[in-house]
Amino acid sequence: MGEFYAPIHIYSGPGALERLRHYNGQGVLLVTDHFFIESGVVEKIRALLPESKVTVFDQVTADPPAVLAAQGAALCRRHRPGVLVALGGGSPMDCAKAIRLASETAMTFVAIPTTSGSGAEATSFSILTHDGIKKPLVDPLLRPDAAILEPTLLEAMPKALIADTGMDLLAHCLEAVAATGATAFSDALAHGAARLAFAHLEQSYRGETAVRLFIHEAATMAGMAFDNAGLGVLHALAHSLGGVLHLPHGRLCAMLMPPVLAANAPAARPAYAALARQCGLQAATDALAVRDLTAALCRLRRRLGLPANLREAGVAPETVAAKREEIVAAALADRCCETNPLPVTRAMVEEILKAVVPWQRQ
Repeated sequence: MGEFYAPIHIYSGPGALERLRHYNGQGVLLVTDHFFIESGVVEKIRALLPESKVTVFDQVTADPPAVLAAQGAALCRRHRPGVLVALGGGSPMDCAKAIRLASETAMTFVAIPTTSGSGAEATSFSILTHDGIKKPLVDPLLRPDAAILEPTLLEAMPKALIADTGMDLLAHCLEAVAATGATAFSDALAHGAARLAFAHLEQSYRGETAVRLFIHEAATMAGMAFDNAGLGVLHALAHSLGGVLHLPHGRLCAMLMPPVLAANAPAARPAYAALARQCGLQAATDALAVRDLTAALCRLRRRLGLPANLREAGVAPETVAAKREEIVAAALADRCCETNPLPVTRAMVEEILKAVVPWQRQ
């Protein structure tokens, strides 16, 4: 029996930020990072809430540590806001989710993503770092009540961020269609999101701001897909490598997609082939469709200026070799492995790593 559940209001398009006026007069805790204070976006949000007491928690950093969530939860318990707003990329989203869970405060949770990849605005996942290990939390309470997809917040995205987050989006599609919880409903969202990404991601990277809402909406669609279907070994490895090496998550996903396709193909070839065909990659057999999908991902990665392996990403061989066992162990312990289409074994993880780690000969 399949199941699909997506209880979230999505407000998308020019002027979507105006939806914040609906919460005017309620106490608000705004979780973000210092960039959005300097850029004036926080003041724009304050202006939409003139009758609200807006408390700003702007201490969020990349790969947010669990201690930040504890600090935010203490602030939340002190001010007792009626509305929690997360503004930024995946890190503020993840931190705000953990704050909501830890504070045990009844709040309406509104997510305003400013990057197009994590899909965190629509999921019950949160990734926090503890003792150098990225740990996924999964709980229905982590899912926002509303997502605001405002295209004007995307106009100044740097090229590297567009590339990294865009490949994270595609990794979500790739894992969602193959995951053990996949249904026709999650597949429809993953297929649609992947089509949009292949059609418009390179345009966005080249500076065409008019297409960025398409990618933004695709990221949310992909988030809804994997939130229901699950993820897999790709994200387990991206989490473990990211916790140790502190490389952008989407950059790691871009490296890992081709070897994960190969590793999971015995069980997931029809799912991958269906995704390929939905993206316009027509082939006579499923095996050829998967080959074409792999080639298309590698082409896109190259055109977005992303590295194909950790050596190209500037990681010293000795750095990775010293942490090899830690990386493997963290990947095997990651909850994302639970919905991989094949059982995740040490041998599988080692085989995937051969394609991306600098201690192996290519």
